[in-house]
Amino acid sequence: QVQLVESGGGLVQAGGSLRLSCAASGRTFSRYAMGWFRQAPGKEREFVAAINWSGSRTYYADSVKGRFTISRDTANEMAYLQMNSLKPEDTAVYYCAADRTYGGYDVEDYDFWGQGTQVTVSS
Repeated sequence: QVQLVESGGGLVQAGGSLRLSCAASGRTFSRYAMGWFRQAPGKEREFVAAINWSGSRTYYADSVKGRFTISRDTANEMAYLQMNSLKPEDTAVYYCAADRTYGGYDVEDYDFWGQGTQVTVSS
């Protein structure tokens, strides 16, 4: 079992930046792929970014490519999502997720989820 706790959300103006953090505890963090998803009101949860267990590979949704950066600090069991040039359409609850195998682009690919953190971008 892996427990995930997100933090770092908040209200920011368009063009601003936020850094989300995901603190993991439980089983060996270094063996898990990590992902970030988001869900806006009335919409399905969607993939944002993922990173493999070693940190050597990262994947991004087209909508955030070039603006967001996913990273991990295995020693401290943390994952991060640096979000720059934020847009109002980035407004959503952001979720951290962990997968025991390879991660992926779908919600079903992940085994463990955090409770989410709200990001609101004003225009």
